[in-house]
Amino acid sequence: MWRFPAPASVRVRTTLGAVAVTAFALVIAAALMMAVLRRSLTDNVRAAALQRGDAVADFMSDGAFGDPTMGISDDEFVQVLNDRGRVVLASSNAEGRPIVDDLSPGGDREVEVPFEDDPFLAVATEDRQQTHTIVVGRTLDDVAESTEVVGGLLLIGIPLLVLVVGAVTWRVVGRALAPVESIRTEADAISTTELHRRIPSGGGRDEITRLAATLNRMLERLEAGHVRQQRFVSDASHELRSPVASIRQHAEVALAHPDDPSTGDLASVVLAEDLRLQRLVEDLLLLARTDERLVDQRRAPVDLDDIVFEEVNRHRNDAGPAIDASRVSAGRVSGDSRSLARLTSNLIENAIRHARENVAVSLCQENDRVVLRVDDDGLGIPPHERARVWDRFVRLQQARDRDSGGSGLGLAIVAEVTAAHGGAATVIDSPLGGARFEISFPADPTGSRYSGGAQQA
Repeated sequence: MWRFPAPASVRVRTTLGAVAVTAFALVIAAALMMAVLRRSLTDNVRAAALQRGDAVADFMSDGAFGDPTMGISDDEFVQVLNDRGRVVLASSNAEGRPIVDDLSPGGDREVEVPFEDDPFLAVATEDRQQTHTIVVGRTLDDVAESTEVVGGLLLIGIPLLVLVVGAVTWRVVGRALAPVESIRTEADAISTTELHRRIPSGGGRDEITRLAATLNRMLERLEAGHVRQQRFVSDASHELRSPVASIRQHAEVALAHPDDPSTGDLASVVLAEDLRLQRLVEDLLLLARTDERLVDQRRAPVDLDDIVFEEVNRHRNDAGPAIDASRVSAGRVSGDSRSLARLTSNLIENAIRHARENVAVSLCQENDRVVLRVDDDGLGIPPHERARVWDRFVRLQQARDRDSGGSGLGLAIVAEVTAAHGGAATVIDSPLGGARFEISFPADPTGSRYSGGAQQA
């Protein structure tokens, strides 16, 4: 059922605004037009009175005082005053009437006459000898009638025109806002389970079409984020269920065989799974921080070479491939030191996990970028799989499963931390024969504390 829009709607406000502006403009224009019309008609009356005064002056200049007022109708009168202000000649309708003696030649004013109800415009002029003042009065009845007629037409026309403007504005705005209502209805119907739906944008090129396109792009981002979130929750649940199930299994075995002296084995398993669970939770929390852009709020100058040396030394204590850090030189970036440390640790751990014998870590500044490279001599990564290694919970090979220590989040964390720091992450073939992970960051403008040269770990 059709409902009248609320007073606060754009359509109502626009229509009322258009009506108010139009009415105000028309009233002002009508007032100005009436003033101009009255002024113009009054000037015509003044010109006719001056013309009559010149005719009387021409008659008087002949020296024969006849009756220059012959033929004067009731719509005008004539009075001729001498230099002492006495009426020496007057038209028949002005004989014996009070004289208009306060007008100087060239002056005029409205006067009331006893023989007519309408006011007259009295205009004063001089004869040719400048010895007499000629006062000619003409009725303003035509001026009053004309302005009254025009005023009546305006009183009818202005409201009609305002109504037309209001009706046209109402219809035009309604048609213009019809797509907005369609957008609102469609957007209101979209829920988290229907993010695949899109708002109709039409084929125009106006602001509403651009709004619909913007909202559709937003829906695409929301849909992609929702899909990632669902996949992330599913994968995280699966990853968390595995260590929990392992701990529960060993605990149930221990309870089923209380006399079996396996407390040490149980504690060892529980501790290992707990550490794995702790690392997984820490990885998830770090990913949540990067998703919420909390890393950007903790930016400070960081000497990345210090972090690299620290992580290399920490991983050298573990049995595994040899780590070469001889090509690590100074490099300072702006960022969060804890996130950068996790990034470096994940890259080194990933290389150690897939290397045969050797891992090489290098750091240098190239122009305005600080570049971190981690190489291994493992099996490498096929070119068509290199884009996927940055996704969460992705394992490309059998060697890259949870039994080898990976949760599938390490390189995803590297990608997220790199993006949060305005960097770029790539995977290429390594000179060692395996994979090279190359991370580049914008160099901190304050520069590095070192003048250059390699620093041995």
